[in-house]
Amino acid sequence: MSNHFTLLKQFGATLFYGLSSILIMIVIKTVLSVYKFPSFQVVGLGQVVATLVALQVLKLSGIVAFPHFSLAPIVKVFPLPLFFFGNLLFGLGGTKKLSLPMFTVLRRFTLLFTLIGETALLRKPSSSGVKLSILIMIAGAVIAAKNDLSFEFWGYLFVLLNNLCTTSNALYVKKMLNNDELGKYGILYYNNLVVILPSCLISWGSGDIEKAYYFDQWKNPTFLFFFLFSCFMGLVLNYATILCTAVTSPLTTMVTGCVKNIVITYVGMSLGSDYQYSLQNFVGINMSVLGSVIYSVVKYNEQASLSSSEDQQKKVNGKSPTKEVTYKPSNV
Repeated sequence: MSNHFTLLKQFGATLFYGLSSILIMIVIKTVLSVYKFPSFQVVGLGQVVATLVALQVLKLSGIVAFPHFSLAPIVKVFPLPLFFFGNLLFGLGGTKKLSLPMFTVLRRFTLLFTLIGETALLRKPSSSGVKLSILIMIAGAVIAAKNDLSFEFWGYLFVLLNNLCTTSNALYVKKMLNNDELGKYGILYYNNLVVILPSCLISWGSGDIEKAYYFDQWKNPTFLFFFLFSCFMGLVLNYATILCTAVTSPLTTMVTGCVKNIVITYVGMSLGSDYQYSLQNFVGINMSVLGSVIYSVVKYNEQASLSSSEDQQKKVNGKSPTKEVTYKPSNV
């Protein structure tokens, strides 16, 4: 009964993360491209405000915990807010400018940047299988981009900058969590707290707040639902990522993310009005998807081999291997 409940909990956490990842992409794309909302910066500002409010309510309710407001956590969290802000801004910009298939394909450059970063900064070299799968993904992305009939310079630039910010953010968070007491929720809260002022200034200075204020769909209940949903989905996705990693493993979260990208790619091809078909572009996208599948299989096999070795070592040492990882919301 206990094993059945654990499997059910793991399946639920994985499904929650996968659906959250897909939903946030589709909802933001709907707000920016279908309803033609004039500012992705205001959407980002809405996500920042919604995250701060929700986390504060959850803290007061005793559901999550993170350090009380003071200057010390704000100082400790730097330079993460810079990467977080760039990730939010350029990610939303790329989603607006590009079709979903091209956005998800170009986002795979993040894996290349992460591979380089882990090797150079964390001294963590990758296997030949991982390098080959990433090479296939990148080659597919280049082939698709060369014949992208809906090519948009700013969209490509935004995704490239989004990839750099995502990689920097991931590497620094990993390094920070090893020796810092802020915890995941503290990092998330203070990241958003620091960037709310520059987000407001940029949105105001660029005239985006004024454009959003005069947007003609605010009385449309369907648009209002999608807009508010897109704001709160930022926090939901972050929580889903933490939950999935804690209840299952980082590997499961990674594999789920790859599957999610494959689903978004083909859904965007089938239903997206902004995807323009060409044979070379279609072949490139599918080549990149194939690289994602190979990457997931390679990483799974590596993790399985590592777990088997650890179990054997524990048996040699007279210890029983731990089979279950439970999730406890906390500030660590």
